[in-house]
Amino acid sequence: MNNSYATDTMALVLRLEKRRMGKNAKAIYEGAEGGTLKIFIPVMVLAEIGYLSERNRIDSKLTEVTAYCRQYPTIQIEPITEEIIHKSFEIDDIPELHDRIIAGTAYAKNLIIITNDPMIIDSD
Repeated sequence: MNNSYATDTMALVLRLEKRRMGKNAKAIYEGAEGGTLKIFIPVMVLAEIGYLSERNRIDSKLTEVTAYCRQYPTIQIEPITEEIIHKSFEIDDIPELHDRIIAGTAYAKNLIIITNDPMIIDSD
């Protein structure tokens, strides 16, 4: 198992809301919460959580993400940088901009993405 990951929006929401998630994703989150793995939360994930929360499509709130990161120092928010934007636009097989920036964050930092999104999984 790698020791550094990036999370997509739904993986983080599933964890925050204590909903069922895949065994591998759950093990990665548990590892980060235990201090043995690191998870980067692309800042685009915060934007999506804010948007989905505002529209009552998820129960998670931005304040919960902030509290979660404070509770677990090995889980941190990763800002969008110029390098991430450039890497995002090297990815041409993920049409949705938010997902492309999340994947671009992982690509720029050489991280594995915690996701169940088939578009991201199938991306080159």
